[in-house]
Amino acid sequence: MKLNYQIIYSKRKKLGITVERDRSIVVRAPLGFSEQQIQAVLENKKLWLYEKTHHVQKYADEIHPPGKELVSGESMLYLGRNYRLQVFEAEIESISFKQKFIIHKTNHTQANELFKTWYMAKAKQKISPRVELHAKNLGLRYNAVKIAELKYRWGSCTPNDNLIFNWRLIKAPMFVIDYIIVHELAHLIESNHSQYFWRIVKINAPEYEKAKVWLKEHGQLLEQNFGDL
Repeated sequence: MKLNYQIIYSKRKKLGITVERDRSIVVRAPLGFSEQQIQAVLENKKLWLYEKTHHVQKYADEIHPPGKELVSGESMLYLGRNYRLQVFEAEIESISFKQKFIIHKTNHTQANELFKTWYMAKAKQKISPRVELHAKNLGLRYNAVKIAELKYRWGSCTPNDNLIFNWRLIKAPMFVIDYIIVHELAHLIESNHSQYFWRIVKINAPEYEKAKVWLKEHGQLLEQNFGDL
């Protein structure tokens, strides 16, 4: 099996290998690590990489859910629950949320951006304190927490100890968010997905298996937009 992979060099101390949601292999290597050394490591992990890139449940080519319609009665996810959308005639700035989402009908062409702005604000409000709590429990320090648009990942831990989370995570239940947070924090201790890494995750996010199943079954729903806007 020929392996195609991307190498990202940084000041990190250990070599890290991840398989993204699009099946691509990313190698994060310390500066000065030769490609021959990287190929040797990949060769030793060839079976593991094959299993990861051919995991049916995780990477099944599912039909993408249809886009949302900006009509009253539609529903939107927030923290794992569906809330009704109500489209008003009256002038309303941005998005209003009162146990339902309220938006002005003339905002049709801006709906995706308005909801993204709202979700990102909520993600910053909800995720940052959870990161601080879990980091304290793990006895860890990190540089900063950022909420961003991540194409193929729910979270990321950078060589500078920045923790980046996909804004769409705020649509998922809190036990899923906690799992992703602990997963990224654990990478500050162990860069690879070793048995030691998963022990850290299991102790600090006991529902991690349930969270992984939830993401496999519902992950695509977090990526829904309005129509093809």
